[in-house]
Amino acid sequence: MAEPLRIGIAGLGTVGSALASVLVSRHALLADACGREIVITAVAARDRERNRGIDLRAMEWFDDPVELARNAQIDVFVELIGGDGDPAHLAVEAALKRGVHVVTANKALLARHGVALARLAEEKGVLLNFEAAVAGGIPVIKAMRESLTGNRVSRVYGIMNGTCNYILTEMEREGFTFAECLKEAQRLGYAEADPTFDIEGNDTAHKLAILTSLAFGTEISADNIYLEGISNISIEDIRAADDLGYRIKLLGVAQRTESGIEQRVHPTMVPKDSVIAQVDGVTNAVAIESDVLGELLMSGPGAGGDATASAVMGDIADIAKSRPGLQHGPALGQPAAKLLPYQRAKMRSHEGGYFIRLTVEDRAGVFASIAKNMADNKISLESIVQRAKHHAPSGLGHQTVVLVTHATTEASVRAAVDAIKHEGYLEGAPQVIRIERPKSG
Repeated sequence: MAEPLRIGIAGLGTVGSALASVLVSRHALLADACGREIVITAVAARDRERNRGIDLRAMEWFDDPVELARNAQIDVFVELIGGDGDPAHLAVEAALKRGVHVVTANKALLARHGVALARLAEEKGVLLNFEAAVAGGIPVIKAMRESLTGNRVSRVYGIMNGTCNYILTEMEREGFTFAECLKEAQRLGYAEADPTFDIEGNDTAHKLAILTSLAFGTEISADNIYLEGISNISIEDIRAADDLGYRIKLLGVAQRTESGIEQRVHPTMVPKDSVIAQVDGVTNAVAIESDVLGELLMSGPGAGGDATASAVMGDIADIAKSRPGLQHGPALGQPAAKLLPYQRAKMRSHEGGYFIRLTVEDRAGVFASIAKNMADNKISLESIVQRAKHHAPSGLGHQTVVLVTHATTEASVRAAVDAIKHEGYLEGAPQVIRIERPKSG
């Protein structure tokens, strides 16, 4: 049997503790599967006294993860600190410069510094593995980096944030408001005390930027993503979607176009009978459309200590199975030097159309005005539905009007909505949601 693979873990929070526990408890099983032992020899954490459910006294302790990366006797540095800055960035960089393999679950770090770190790993002939950075326990990185080699990917999309998916699922299932569902998600530990990063789409954007690079061979460009969260989704939107045969999901979508790559994160209506619509709760799902394979959809646990630790463990096992002297594949699917500069696609027609909800005064001429503003902006309507009337605090009668458009551009929709705002009969802000129609049912 080969020499043991020595592991250093930086960060012993939920994921780090779960990983350490699995590596110790399944030591013999991993050794048989990988052809060598996997041994934790060093750890870095702020609190040495905290009970993590495992005896770590025999391991070398570091207060500073950068010092662990620079000086510990390790073959693999596992970064589970988080954040796109230091100490995570400095520690990963230090390990790679030293010629040590790196495994990380840090999507923010990769979204910001991934290309530079991939280039450094290639120069040093070591692996930079990051399966856990996107969609938790779903092996989407391995699929894109290895299994789909030779395929030309046209689109990748999916549900990549369990917090948002849980909230939207509960709004539909229980009829609760967004605020009520968010509070429950926080109580259950699905949402942070400050949930902004999740509910405003930033977390999904980081993951999408990484997938975009793997799918299309471009440099990671997290700053070129159209971004919209779910905080403005109301129970009225959920109910209207249900009546029309849709469910609302927060999707990250990247696709190849004639003018470049389009990246967007936003609430999306998907048909109830589509596979992606059936993904509920904290579950994640990622779909990849390619020319040879067709469409591949993978779903599973997208977050949590065990799911993330499982993905990290798989990355470590891949390194354990590799042998010295063998050429390692590039971290981003192809050499960093060959990654193309990201070219943002020009605005084009959205094939799925749009859902538009307007609350308007109940008076003559309003429907005609709405239709005229849509026609003036060359928007063709698939349907227009008048929903229940109600009385506003002002005492004036109002009604909800729901429009579903055929394929049109974002610019046209926004121009039409802006024109309607100036007509003076709107109450509250209009709601605009894209409709996505997956190729598979």
